[in-house]
Amino acid sequence: MSIRIFVRKMSKNVAIKLVNNADKAEKRLSELKSKLEQVKKYKVEEGIKELIQENEFLKKKVQEAKIELMKLETLNGKKQYPLPGKTVVTISNADVSKLEQPNVDVDQIPAVKTEKKEKGVAKKPKDKAAVPVTNDLIDVRKLDLRIGKIVDIDKHPDADTLYVEKIDCGEDNPRTVVSGLVNHVPIDEMKDRIVMVLCNLKPVKMRGVTSEAMVMCASSPDKVEVLIPPNGAIPGDLVTCEGYPREPEPQLNPKKKIFETCAPDLKTNDDCVACYKGSALVILGKGPVKAPTLKGVNVK
Repeated sequence: MSIRIFVRKMSKNVAIKLVNNADKAEKRLSELKSKLEQVKKYKVEEGIKELIQENEFLKKKVQEAKIELMKLETLNGKKQYPLPGKTVVTISNADVSKLEQPNVDVDQIPAVKTEKKEKGVAKKPKDKAAVPVTNDLIDVRKLDLRIGKIVDIDKHPDADTLYVEKIDCGEDNPRTVVSGLVNHVPIDEMKDRIVMVLCNLKPVKMRGVTSEAMVMCASSPDKVEVLIPPNGAIPGDLVTCEGYPREPEPQLNPKKKIFETCAPDLKTNDDCVACYKGSALVILGKGPVKAPTLKGVNVK
């Protein structure tokens, strides 16, 4: 009899424990579900934050691309046109430098309304600093001045005073350039040098080697110095001049004597900066092109 009572009591205790364990398991399961929901919520919020950050990064990249496009188009004389329904605008030459400044919104650049034509004649530009553009106008805007890097150099096989250089101007292939600098600059100082190059001269043979450009130098009767581009200049950088937006000819016509017309006004100033009629030759956002020491001399 006592054995049966003991068995019944033990069975009852086991049942109570099982019920308690089931309650604990259900409670634990509920806690795990709650934590899982919290983790899901946290992960979703974290994912949203990452997407927002990625979106801001992409917006910044798009803005930089728009600025770069506007800069290049403006430097090459391309007018800027807005979406339909808005005022036609262009960017003044004075505002081009603003495109290089960090955190500048394209839409914050002051717009200059395009002048309306009356009886087929356009009004004169309001910006007095900018020189009017005509097809027959000959000035520095017609010169394709760029930055290049000398990647190979040797003496001309048939001329003691000439170097033959290969210059990377940011194009598919380096240009062959013949320079009469042997008596002025040691060959070791020319190797791997960053230079300013006039790229739209008509190719011409010099003692049997075709020269496709010209290395620009400051020149006096007693001394010649290769011009020095600003720090950070790289092959292919365009050289511009304040007041003369770039409109280079594909190739200079020797009969028009465009470079010969510009040459007397290409000089270094008192700070050794290369200028055209007193306006500095610069790479936007990087600085002016300078001579090492020569002041007030011709650039050619």
